[in-house]
Amino acid sequence: MSLVSVLIPTFNREELVERAVMSVLNQTYENLECLVIDDASTDKTLEVLKSIDDKRLKVISLESNRGVSYARNTGFQQASGDYIALLDSDDEWLRDKLEKQLPLLNEYPLVHGEEIWIRNGKRVNQKKVHKKSGGNIFERCLHLCLISPSASIMRRELYKEMNGFREDFPVCEDYELWLRVTCKYDVGFISEPVITKYGGHSDQLSRKYFAMDYWRVKAMDELRKTGTLSEDQEFELNAVLKEKCHILKLGYTKHNNLEHLPYVESLLNG
Repeated sequence: MSLVSVLIPTFNREELVERAVMSVLNQTYENLECLVIDDASTDKTLEVLKSIDDKRLKVISLESNRGVSYARNTGFQQASGDYIALLDSDDEWLRDKLEKQLPLLNEYPLVHGEEIWIRNGKRVNQKKVHKKSGGNIFERCLHLCLISPSASIMRRELYKEMNGFREDFPVCEDYELWLRVTCKYDVGFISEPVITKYGGHSDQLSRKYFAMDYWRVKAMDELRKTGTLSEDQEFELNAVLKEKCHILKLGYTKHNNLEHLPYVESLLNG
């Protein structure tokens, strides 16, 4: 049985982290290690983790707060598994997630799955645009992030090939990585829910940053400069890039947020 390394970055999640960790330790697939990377929490997160008695749990404590990408990449450096699975500390795996996904890794370098969405304590239905899928999904991934980190698992070699997550992206680091993966590889997909994804709480990064499309634009701009895209992929990317730049420009002008306006205008005029 292949060893699965699960990476859980966390910061000040004393009320949530145990739920995430136990959803890993209670998997029907048991050959795993659960690496929780504490990003210099100042609450009782570490105390909660120390109370969990399972030899498969390993806690890595960072001395200073470095962000989710640094935490995941640090965890990967200490991971021993053939496969790398991700879980955000505010989400929860369904009990058979790994058992369902692992067989598909014989065919695909990355596998993700469907989600149950809970927002402010109530289950909500996904809009059609958010529906997940597998295969060649690069074009769909340009518009929005269609792979949840918590629902993903990948071969160790893929994480290494991609050099992990961009640590200079404070948000949309997952969007950026999935673009680099899906422009090169098809991905596997489990159409049944494999995680419960919770939203609505105040410390979500998506609620902290204004105009997150800036980081998606930056990801697309830098990807097209690598010269790795096919002609069709570059055409689709440029179309979405222009669309998002127009939206950003309108927003920046309306709110007098001029920090990134010259960059966006240069992309529109380029």
